[in-house]
This record gives sequence, structure tokens and C-alpha cells, in this order.
Amino acid sequence: MVKTYHLFLSPYKTSITTLYTLYPQPLSTPIVARVRMKKPRPLGSPTRAPRQFAITASALSIVLPLLTSPFQNAGAEEFDFDRDIKPILSENCFHCHGPDAAERKANLRVDTRDGATADLGGYAAIVPGKASESELIARLTAHDADDLMPPPDSNRTLTHKQITLLTDWIEAGAPWAEHWAFIPPQRPTLPDETKNAKWPRNQLDHFILARLQSHDLTPSPPADKRTLIRRLSLDLTGLPPSPREIRTFLDDASPKAYEKLVDRLFASPHYGERMALPWLDAARYADSNGFQQDGNRHQWPWRDWVVQAMNDNMPFDQFTVEQLAGDLLPNPSHSQVIATAFNRNHMLNGEGGAIKEEQQVNYVADRVDTTSTVWLGLTMACAQCHDHKYDPISQKDYYRFFAYFNNIPETGGVDRRSKGGCSLGNMRSVQYSRPWLEQPTPDQLAVRNETAQTIKQLNASLKAEEAEIANAVSAWEKTVSDHDKKQWQGKFPKDVGLALRTLPKNRTGGQTKIIRDYYLLHTDHDHKNWRSLARKLNSAEKRKTENEDSIIAVMVMEELPKNEKRPTHILDRGDYQSPGPRVQPGTPAALPPLPKKAPKTRLTLARWLTTPDHPLTARVTVNRYWQTFFGIGIVKTTEDFGVQGEQPSHPDLLDWLSREFIDSGWNVKHIHRLIVTSAAYRQSSKVTPRLLEVDPENRLLARGARFRLPSPILRDQALATAGLLLTDIGGMPVYPYQPTDIWNDFSFGKITYPHADSRAQIHRRSLYTFWRRTVKPPNMFDASARQVCTVRSSRTNTPLQALTLLNDVTYVEAARAFAQKILSAAKPEDSDESLLARAFLQATGRHATAKEQALISQAFDEALAHFKNHPEAASDFVSIGVAKTNSSIPDPRVAAFSQVTSLLFNLDEILNKE
Repeated sequence: MVKTYHLFLSPYKTSITTLYTLYPQPLSTPIVARVRMKKPRPLGSPTRAPRQFAITASALSIVLPLLTSPFQNAGAEEFDFDRDIKPILSENCFHCHGPDAAERKANLRVDTRDGATADLGGYAAIVPGKASESELIARLTAHDADDLMPPPDSNRTLTHKQITLLTDWIEAGAPWAEHWAFIPPQRPTLPDETKNAKWPRNQLDHFILARLQSHDLTPSPPADKRTLIRRLSLDLTGLPPSPREIRTFLDDASPKAYEKLVDRLFASPHYGERMALPWLDAARYADSNGFQQDGNRHQWPWRDWVVQAMNDNMPFDQFTVEQLAGDLLPNPSHSQVIATAFNRNHMLNGEGGAIKEEQQVNYVADRVDTTSTVWLGLTMACAQCHDHKYDPISQKDYYRFFAYFNNIPETGGVDRRSKGGCSLGNMRSVQYSRPWLEQPTPDQLAVRNETAQTIKQLNASLKAEEAEIANAVSAWEKTVSDHDKKQWQGKFPKDVGLALRTLPKNRTGGQTKIIRDYYLLHTDHDHKNWRSLARKLNSAEKRKTENEDSIIAVMVMEELPKNEKRPTHILDRGDYQSPGPRVQPGTPAALPPLPKKAPKTRLTLARWLTTPDHPLTARVTVNRYWQTFFGIGIVKTTEDFGVQGEQPSHPDLLDWLSREFIDSGWNVKHIHRLIVTSAAYRQSSKVTPRLLEVDPENRLLARGARFRLPSPILRDQALATAGLLLTDIGGMPVYPYQPTDIWNDFSFGKITYPHADSRAQIHRRSLYTFWRRTVKPPNMFDASARQVCTVRSSRTNTPLQALTLLNDVTYVEAARAFAQKILSAAKPEDSDESLLARAFLQATGRHATAKEQALISQAFDEALAHFKNHPEAASDFVSIGVAKTNSSIPDPRVAAFSQVTSLLFNLDEILNKE
């Protein structure tokens, strides 16, 4: 029996593939091998028949174990094109032979099957079923560096396993599939092998369990109730459970105790604050404009809108429409217009040298990048200068999408500067760019109406005598000498002197008014009634200006009138000075088309994003929810669902969740509830050596998620545990402890950090901290600077973070306040050990072990001895922060106990989600 093999041999790479299943043969069985050796033919040369020679099974048996791969003899049905093949082609070939026509080499395209199998003059990159005749394999195994692909200077190299896989795939017929993310999700059925399993608590668990079983793994046992209430409270509200809440949950023996806890946390107003945090990062929300001047802004009403929308469980499709196009809804409410501030959260360049036209293009590009990342999970920004190198997004697609956001009346510069309701007196002025929506308070509206009426009446009174006043001003002017007119810094203010020196016939209306007002207010004329009226008018106008200056405004979206619509052009290499062909608004061709005859507006775009057959929006959104609760998304590359992104760890689960999200009416809390009530979420996070070896990132979810808590939550947790946290919802940003010179360097000393001395400024939730783009709060490590859209934040662990948690004023004060709270509630019979145990229980939610109790008691005894010997150090320590001190407790005792509570704040289980 003859068996046929294809061997591709070169000094650099070797691969082998069988065409038929190799059954055990006698070692003398003859085998015919077809061999290609040395370099392949040049592009376009005729096909050469490979040489053949006979080799025995005995000889082949020596090399087969070295050359075969897990994909050997795979049939077409065994290849997952998205998982196995496309990542290899994308990483190594698409840059030169992909979607970007302008950069495509040798007229060869391998990102589509038609392109990869096209006849290019006697040869093709891929000949389905014939790897030996496929130029792709020939080039991948070339001996000559001039023919080798990828080229040596590309710094890309395929592994032997990858070449073998491509070879087997071609031999199997090169089965092709569209990228998974561009195919609308269908609801998969639950895995058959898990339908009778006892572990699943809801549908999500069936998909998790099936994946675990495929890796011969079993789920971890449930976490204990103390761990679960802490985990759930931090995940749903960003705050730790109180001792009373823990006790209530522990005492509830009902089968639905956990579900009741979930309901209570969903009903908390702090749920919206917790869920707003990642959305603010995605929306690049900040309280300053960025760049060197980094002027302040007032976008915080939009932040409060987000919190309220989350608490109200606003359907995600409505949440989408109002933020992208609330201003285009019929008779939009004030709230719906505020929602559109989402796409005005971009940086704003107010520097004198900034080119407005360039900045205006940059702002629109930022909206494109943010919108495509948040809703589509695509790196559309890559197509700003050329066709996308990897995804099916052309430069024309990019600018058609760009056109939706290019029709607002913005100038590219700063159009207004005001004090704008800054909460502290030494803050820099607020800078606005058109369009904006004012947010006057009732008092400010009252002043506006009152001053308008007063000014109207006074102007009417003066107008009745205007002719007489004009004659008096003219007569006075004749008495002013030319010498006096030149005394801008002495006799007259500069603007008055300039107006007086200008001939009456050449004066502007403003100059005439300047002279008139100066005469009425400051000259020694005899018309006392005029002076009185003028002074009252001047006072009313000043009051009006001050009032208008104090009214905050939110930058929002607004369309230009039809007759002023701004045209959109494809920009050559993204250069605003090089407009090319004009384009109309539209969506990427690779995605479902817009409804026929629908107007080409942002409102149509927003509604298109949440159509039931859209392949991306639901997937991208539920994936971010998964990331919030499990630390890593089902697709790890949360920002990129394109061909360069990571494959889903549980593709069927992702599609099931996506369909469930859509079919539920885009119900956010429904999806969150499914996740947190699943058995997968409730697992213990303890890791075993085998799990660490098989699944170090916990992608298979054989255990509960465990990762470092976000820094805003760490700060809120410390304040809440200490009893310091103020839980008011919403309002202007506040200025907690930061170094007073933290803003000096970037602003050359022009902007100093306000000295906050009230709890209302210092002990609010981290969500409300003033966020300056150039220098984000230093104790918010790993947080986004919010200069651009961020949907996947980094998570690091450095000594500086430990130093912050031990020494930052916020944490030192919180430790001291926590210590005083425990000591102040002590009864005469309480021992130091019992008080320390109580502090441990309140901080962690569990009782200390004997070893832990001994360690914290030892730490307390050592600290107490130190502070008794150094009472001045104890006094200094307890004076840190604005929180009140209990003078009835000796300073050394408070300081020593604070050392222990600081230690508790830095325990691994406090810093991490357990």
C-alpha cells in the first residue's frame, strides 16, 4: 500500500502533511514522498513538478514525530478559520497584502478568499487542496532571503507549527469564514453535556462548565457568605458592606438570601456611581480641557446624568441614542441635550498658537475614535490616513463616519472664558467651545431677570434725555486739551483717551458710548440726576456680568442649519490642509447597511448601532460588563474586536449574552444580575497549583475572579471603613488632599491646587474628585488620564503604590479616624486584643485567625511603646487631616492603634477583590 506525503524542505523551515490517514504499516512499506527543495520559483514563473523519491516507513517513522502537529490530517470541519488561520495571516501578511489598497504589494490580497485564490498569472497564493502548488507555502519555506515571506526586515517570523497548520488547512480545502465579530450573534443552545449538571445556577454557567469539562477541569466550591457580600458590595456599589449589613446577610438562612442582597444593592443610589466609573473612562470625561493651558470646564452635569441613568436602569439603546443624538430627538428635554456632552468630552486646545481649523478636525476625529471604540469595538482611527491594514474599513468608510460628527457649530478654539462657578476662589477661568448649554440655578435666573428689568428701565430714563446728554458731552469734549487726551495712564483710562483722540466722524459706536459713560460717571458735571442714573445702570450691568459669568455651561452637541452644513472630504493622509473627494455620512461597508431612505443624521446612526441585527454593539457592551465583574473580558482586547483582537474565550457565551441583552430590551441590570447570580461568579477565588499552571489568567473561570481593586474604590473603601465618607450624590467636582504644588510645573506656576479644608471637599467619593488631564490625581494609580477613550485600564503593582497606601494623607487620616472610631466605642471591659479583633472584623468582614491576632497585637504593642517614648511624634500623627480628634484618648494610644488600622488597609484581601 502506497502512502503519499508532501515534504517542503529548506535549511530554515520544514513541514509535512499527510493526504490520507496513516495506519500502522510494516517498517518496509514503501512510501512515495514528493519533495520541494531549495528556493521556490520566482513570482509568475511556471509551476514546477516536485521531485519524487521512495522512502520506507522505517525512515519516515523517525521524522514523523518531529514534523507532525496536532492539526495533522485535519478535515475542513476541524479548522476554525477565525481561531486557527486568520490570526496567522493577519499578523504576518495583512500589512502588505491586506485591506489597504494603497500599500498592497505585488497586487496580492490574502484577507479575502477571492484575493488569496486569485490567478495572478499562472500561480495563486492559495490553491485549495494543493499546498504544494500554493505560492503562500512556497514563500513561507523559501531558502533565498529575497523570496522568503515575511521578508527578513519585517521582523516577523512564522513558527514551524504555524506553517504546518497553514499547509494542513490548504490541503483540507482552505475553508474560509467571515470574521466572527462581523456576523450577527445568534442565540446558541445550551451545551448538551451540561444540561443535567447540578452546578449551573443560570444559563451562563452551562457555557462555563462545558469549557471546563473540555479541559478536564471542575469548578471551585462557592465562596463563603462573608466573602460573597464583600465581593458583591464592592462590585455593585464600589463600597464595602457595613458590619450590620454583613450580620444581616449571615443571619438570613433563606434560600434566596443572596438574591435579596443583589436586589438591595441594585436599588442603592451608589450602584449608579460604581457603574459610572468605567463609562467616564470610556467617555474621556475630565474637569479640564488638557494641553498646556489646561483650562477648567464644567462637564460634571453630564457625569451626574450618567449616574442617574445607571440608577434608573435606562435601556442601553436609549442610553446610546440620548448620548449620541439627544439634541436631534423631537422636542428634546434639557436632560437629553445634556446627555450629548458625551461627545464634547474631548480635549480642547485653547493655546494661542493652535490652528483652529486643525483642532476642529482633531475634535471630530476624537469623536469617531471614541464612538467606534465604545460601541463597535473597532480601531477605526487606523483608517484616518489610509485604508485599515487589518480590518475591512476603508479610508472612505472612515470619513463617511466622520461626517456624522462634523456638522456642529464649533470653531476649533475657545469661544468663551468665565469664572463659571468655580468652587474655590483661586481657580483658573473656565473655557468653553461652542455649542454649549447653560445651567443657571434658580437664584441666578432670578438675578438675570431682575437685572434685565432694571437695565431696561434705567436705559429708558437716560434715553429720554439723550439729546441733552449728547450736547453736554460735546461741550465737555471741547474743554479737554490735546495734551490731556494723550494722558492715557494719567488723566484718562486708555480706552477713553483713545476714543477722545479719534475724530467724531471716525468713531465707532462703542467709542462714542465709552466717552458718554465716562462723562456721566466721572466728570464734574452739574446734572446729578444723570450721574445717579448712570451709576445705577453701571452697577446693574456689573451685577449682570458677574451673574452671567458665574453661570456654568456644558458643552453639548448641536447641528448647524442646513444652509450652513459643513462639507466632509477625505483628507489625504489625514491632513486637514489636503481635502480630497467629498463624502456623505455613512457606515462601514462591512457592517449592516442603514435603513433605506433614513436621513443621514447622528440620530439615524445612533439607532443603527442598536438594531437587533447589528453584529457588534451588544457583543462589545456585554464584554465590558463581563470585564467589570471578572477583570478580563470574554474578549480580552476589549477595545479591539477586529482581526488583530483576541478570540473570545467563550464564543457561544458571548453570543448568548448578546442576544439576551438585545431580547431583554437592552436591560443593563438584567445582564448584571445574570452575571452576579451565576455559579461562576460565586466561586471561591482560591487558586490551586494545577489551576495556576493550566489557566494562570483564569480565562476558563474554574475559580472566582481575583484582582486588585481600582484605585478610586480603594480610596472610597478606606474612607467608608473609617466612617469619613460623605455619600452625597452628584454636584461640582471637589478637591481632596493633593500636594499644593502638583499643578505648578505644567502651568509654570499659574495654576495652584486649592487648599481644601472642609470635609465636603475632602471626603466625597472619588468619582467627584476634580480630574485635571495634565496631572491626574496621584493617588489614583492605574486610572486613565482621560485624554482619550479608554475601555481597558491597566493594572500594575509597584512600590510607589504601596507607599501611597501607607503614607498618602487620605489613607493616614482614614487609618487614624478608623482607630478613633474603634477606641471611642470601647467599653471598660474591652481589652486591647478585643478592640484589635473588632477592627480586623470591620475591615475585612471576617474574624482574624490566631496567628493574625497575634501579629496585630504585637504590632500594636511595639507601636505603643514607640509613641509613648516619642509623644511629640504621636501628637503630630494624630493631627494629620481635618477629621476631628477625640481628645479624651491619649495621643500615643490613638497613634499606635492607627498603625494597626493602616496595616489592615494594606492587607492583600483589602486591596484585592476576593
